[in-house]
Amino acid sequence: MTTRPDPDDLLERVMRDEERQARGRLKIFFGFSAGVGKTFAMLEAAQALAAQGGDVVAGVVETHGRAETEAQLAGLARLPMRMVAYRDRQLPEFDLDAALERKPGVILVDELAHSNVPGSRHAKRWQDIDELLRAGIDVYTTLNVQHIESLNDVVGQITGIRVFETVPDHVFDEADDVMLVDIPPDELLARLQQGKVYLPQQAEKAGRNFFRKGNLIALREIALRRTADRVDADMRQYRADRSIAQLWQARERIVVAIGSGSGEERLIREAARLAAKLQAEWLAVHVDLPGQRQAMEARERVVAYLKLAHSLGAETASISGEELAAALLQFARSRNAGKLVIGQEEGGLRRLLRWPRGTLAQRIARSGGEIDLYTIARSRTRHQHEPASPDSAASAAEALLTRRRRTRGTLWAVASCAITTTLAFLLDGKLHPANVIMLYLVGVMLVAMRYGRAASALVSVLSVLSFDFFFVDPRFSISVSDAQYLLTLAVMLAVSLFISSLTARLRRQASVAMQREGRAANLYMLGKELSALLTLDQILEIGRRHLAAVFGARIAFFLPDSADQLRLAEPEQDSGAAHVFRNVDAGVAQWVYDNGQAAGKGTATLPSAAALYLPLTATMRTRGVLAFAIDAPSEEERQLAAAQLALPENRQMLEIFCSQIAMAIERLHYAEVAQDALVTMESERLRNSLLSAISHDLRTPLTSLVGSADVLAANTRLDDDARAMARTISEQSQKMVGLMNNLLDMARLQAGVVTLNRQWNALEELAGSALRLLAKALEGRQVETRIAPELPLLRVDAVLLERVLANLVENAIKYSPPGTPIGISAHVEDSDGAPQVKVCVTDQGRGFPPAMTQHAFEKFTRGDNESATPGVGLGLAICRAIIEAHQGRIWIAPQEAGQGATVCFTLPVETQPALPEE
Repeated sequence: MTTRPDPDDLLERVMRDEERQARGRLKIFFGFSAGVGKTFAMLEAAQALAAQGGDVVAGVVETHGRAETEAQLAGLARLPMRMVAYRDRQLPEFDLDAALERKPGVILVDELAHSNVPGSRHAKRWQDIDELLRAGIDVYTTLNVQHIESLNDVVGQITGIRVFETVPDHVFDEADDVMLVDIPPDELLARLQQGKVYLPQQAEKAGRNFFRKGNLIALREIALRRTADRVDADMRQYRADRSIAQLWQARERIVVAIGSGSGEERLIREAARLAAKLQAEWLAVHVDLPGQRQAMEARERVVAYLKLAHSLGAETASISGEELAAALLQFARSRNAGKLVIGQEEGGLRRLLRWPRGTLAQRIARSGGEIDLYTIARSRTRHQHEPASPDSAASAAEALLTRRRRTRGTLWAVASCAITTTLAFLLDGKLHPANVIMLYLVGVMLVAMRYGRAASALVSVLSVLSFDFFFVDPRFSISVSDAQYLLTLAVMLAVSLFISSLTARLRRQASVAMQREGRAANLYMLGKELSALLTLDQILEIGRRHLAAVFGARIAFFLPDSADQLRLAEPEQDSGAAHVFRNVDAGVAQWVYDNGQAAGKGTATLPSAAALYLPLTATMRTRGVLAFAIDAPSEEERQLAAAQLALPENRQMLEIFCSQIAMAIERLHYAEVAQDALVTMESERLRNSLLSAISHDLRTPLTSLVGSADVLAANTRLDDDARAMARTISEQSQKMVGLMNNLLDMARLQAGVVTLNRQWNALEELAGSALRLLAKALEGRQVETRIAPELPLLRVDAVLLERVLANLVENAIKYSPPGTPIGISAHVEDSDGAPQVKVCVTDQGRGFPPAMTQHAFEKFTRGDNESATPGVGLGLAICRAIIEAHQGRIWIAPQEAGQGATVCFTLPVETQPALPEE
């Protein structure tokens, strides 16, 4: 069955199709673990497309050394990688600019969740892919289930391993195609043992941790469910695009209708039990009918019911509709739900009043034959026995305001009737009685437009009585001489009540529509203005202005510092915000920031707070906290506005505003990060060029100075003082030569022009050579070496590694008391299934200051900035550059204060070649 499509939906669909046509298509090869064959499947699809004449380019494909995967790349055009400088190393990265310039039909970009090297245009690879899609390029990529943001913590709890490279859910949901690559867990474990997933030494450890059969079964189920959710969403979108109203019950889904009366708790709990029994998704929905004006107490109950349903696992929604049965059926069909749960309606007089059109269950049964209907008896507990609502003050405030509004409406109803009667009495004899009735109907309509249904009903009755009393014979009496006037008065009363009801209803509908239109316009203007702002203060000021205009509130923003501690971002000029700033609590704001949850007034967390605190959550992280305090002229109106804010549609609108502000802050942050990275790169390049030039210019005269000083020191014709002075000149000049060598080495390492001369070397020999170079500086000290006897040979550049050991020992000499021992230790340890050699140099000095351990390996960093200890702070920086060039890691081991310093580094152990037979 099909229905006539809605014109607005058609227009939205056309615009969406136009946008899709201009945008490239994204296909994700999705799996539950590494090794299931995602990259292989992606390459197979690429080869099939290339065989059909498609323009396919491999942008970045991670084969992980698998021969069968590498073979699939044969014949495909490959995009060269871009080398990016990071921490004195050159790392390969996907060349986005080259891909945009080449603009192939399809590009392969493996590992969607990959984090780019700092200094790249985008922080994440999925952002690179988004730019490719906007340029109209189709993309094939791969993704594991643990990298989806919403599933990251769930997978971490199952496996005990938390990954930090994640992809926002919307990237997965908005993909044009998702192909599930699946194999049984036993087959994956067999592949792991055969070395087809990791190298043998890594596979053994992976099998003991992540790749346990129970873990793989659970991950497989999560991946299958996530794919099923995606397919279900595609099916619902297909039905919506083609206006198919008939249900396609491919999956059990339940909708429960929540009213505003008492006793809905039982209905919600029964629906939750039914959903659990059927293993079905369930949704709780409340329908707001435009003809019903609910009291604040009833709206508070609706909010409480929706919160209860959400806590029991339901998806909640609040919708508007002209008629309850039609609205429920439309919602159920839009969500492809085959079961509808409603509460049993009350009997008595209300059942008689509903008799002409039937009960809700009867109306649903007549129009929704394909939907199973469940009717559940509500709780018999009366509302007066229920616990008081926490927002009872808001109910009292609304009651007071309602009484005031009704009083004004009553007065205006009487005044309107009096004015109309006076006007008609003055025109008596000139107007036909029918025209007098028209005047009274105009008064009824005006009162209904201004003061609603109650006042208009009162003026309807007063108008009939006034017409009868003043204009129907016998006059000045409510008796009627002509029986025909009884029919006239009855019709007049019926028409007046109908007009008053219809006008009041249209008035409320127009008010709701204008309110929604105003909020939508404000949201549009907020997004438009935020997209053009360049400073943080401008973003916050625009956010304050729009939130105040829409919600009638005053706003305060809390932003984190470098230590993730919040600070209040006060506006430059906003004296009217003093009320908010006096009532905000920095402790509540910090809790909201740390936990990423709302707190304060109207929530279940710290509800006694004076303001509502909402996290400013963006794509990557929480960017701050918004404090929201209602601004109203009286306490009653403030309580009423706070309760209205708790309604689902208002809270959803507020969260959208917060999301827009958070995204603007994040955009500005990444723009600043990119600018800082560019400035840093240019500064480093300039400094390296300057150091290289200075070092070359000074090296030759210093070498001449050392040679001349050595000649003078060896001349026996000079007296002892002259020769001693010459030796001092030689020693200091040699130190200057060492400094120049450090500067040159640092410049060459950062420029990436150093080629490692890797040979097999014994660590004992390298340590001995370094100690011989420092023999003079080590006079009076004992060096304790503890090198494991079975230490394997290392494939390293002997000259550079000797330089590392010499720099570390020299650093220990400088910063430890004379005569204290220095230790060198080395042994083999296991790291993630791969063996490596760990080397540590220890001294008995003061140790590194705690604040220095994070940046001790940066250039020109010294333990004492102003001291007599020689040096400029390049030794450890050179050590890090050399170790990282060997794929190792260097760090400062933790030591207690005053217990010396320990610097350690690791180097990978490679398979040694077989010795030649003699």
